[in-house]
Amino acid sequence: MPPKTELDRFAIGLMVILCMTWGLQQVAVKVASAGISPLWQAGLRSLGAALLVWAWTGLRRIPLLERDATLVPGIAAGALFAAEFAFVYYGLQFTSASRGVIFLYTAPFFVALGARWLLPNESMRAAQWLGMALAFAGVLVLFGENLLRPAGQAWIGDLMMLVAAMFWAATTLTVKASVLNRAAAEKTLLYQLGVSAPLLLLAALALGEPGVFAPGALVVGSLAFQTVMVAGISFLLWFWLVRQYPATRLSSFSFMTPVMGVLAGGLLLGEPLTPAVFAALLLVGAGIWVANRPA
Repeated sequence: MPPKTELDRFAIGLMVILCMTWGLQQVAVKVASAGISPLWQAGLRSLGAALLVWAWTGLRRIPLLERDATLVPGIAAGALFAAEFAFVYYGLQFTSASRGVIFLYTAPFFVALGARWLLPNESMRAAQWLGMALAFAGVLVLFGENLLRPAGQAWIGDLMMLVAAMFWAATTLTVKASVLNRAAAEKTLLYQLGVSAPLLLLAALALGEPGVFAPGALVVGSLAFQTVMVAGISFLLWFWLVRQYPATRLSSFSFMTPVMGVLAGGLLLGEPLTPAVFAALLLVGAGIWVANRPA
């Protein structure tokens, strides 16, 4: 089936579900951080999800070892994936999550810029740029006040989050612009999980992280959610979508994730839900609608 040029109702519905899942991940990371240090958490998540996806490919008899020229781009995508999370988790040691998310969610703009050269069939119209700007304005409404507060060394973490956004975009473009776009989604995901797991765990050791220091039931359950639902099922569905639909249009939906994360924090952790949350949701929704209107 040839790749589609527009998002249909199925893709839109699935992206909303994925953004809700990724928003819940933010809560799960906070909960698991009470017993597992950040890079260990990311590395264990990748390792566990890799084993699950590998078992899934065995059940479905998906070939993994055939010569299809995916080895080099696959390793590259895995290294980029690992670098993204390393910069995210280490950057959060210097800046707050609410500041960092502003810089991390510049990633769709980097995807759009890279698509001009790597994916000429997906170059964006003026209306799509406007839609993405509206959606990003929603993120600024939600978190922008934190940029005006005294922050000390927060600029170091902010810069790391911006670099993480570039790696996130580079991962998406590598998958879309290489032969990985024709490989099974399971194989594409296995490259990223299989390469990122040892890299993240080695980085955790190099930085002297304590690892698993308080493995309570809630901590383990939060890590299991990240492993099965996020790194396993949701990432598998994401890479299937990237193969089938325009990456620039899919990326515009990612602005929903931080808003969903704040909503989840309010519902599950009792964090305050201010009017800014709902204003941000309105702006993000309007931006996604403008960005994905047919020409």
